Amino acid sequence: MWRVLVALMTGLAVCGFVDLAQAQTAQPAPKAAPKATPAAPAPAPAPKTAAKPESKPVAPPAAMTGGAEPTLIGQFGTWGAYAATPNGKKVCFALAKPSSSKTNPPNRPRDPAYAFVSTRPTEKVANEVSIMIGYALKPGSESTLEVGGGSYAMYTQGDGLWIKNAAEEERMVEAMRKSADLVVKGVSAKGTETTDTFSLKGLAQALDRIAQDCKR
Repeated sequence: MWRVLVALMTGLAVCGFVDLAQAQTAQPAPKAAPKATPAAPAPAPAPKTAAKPESKPVAPPAAMTGGAEPTLIGQFGTWGAYAATPNGKKVCFALAKPSSSKTNPPNRPRDPAYAFVSTRPTEKVANEVSIMIGYALKPGSESTLEVGGGSYAMYTQGDGLWIKNAAEEERMVEAMRKSADLVVKGVSAKGTETTDTFSLKGLAQALDRIAQDCKR
């Protein structure tokens, strides 16, 4: 009897072990985790292109136009061509600011400087060159305007410069039309020496436009 029970229990154990093994074998193998897809590399940023500087119109000072509102009739390089009608009299002028300025001693304060080439038909004046220097000039002093390899004496009054020998003005304007820049030197009432360089890019075109819009 004892042997029968042992054999029966051994058989049940063997059957249970086989069933367990079969159950484990029948279970599907766990699926492998999907591989992560590598992220696409970010596109390289496009190279930046430096913006080309454009010449902006220079607002003329009110003193130049007698308080009349000027009209910009064309921008040519660094020179703007303007027309105004102070007191009913038409005035046209080309205007530019210095491309560089130096003072000696350095960094002395001053107001903005301007170069003008003016035409006033009612006064029979064409292509008159003047410089507003941006400070009170030394009384009785002379300044110089250098262009095209020539040097022209300029007489001073207040903060303005005009050519001393009017007979040379036409030749000076022709030199300005053909040259790259002009240099103006002056001395302030306090003894400060200044050197202003004006680019002449576009001046010839500005003067041609003025000649069309401001005929005598």
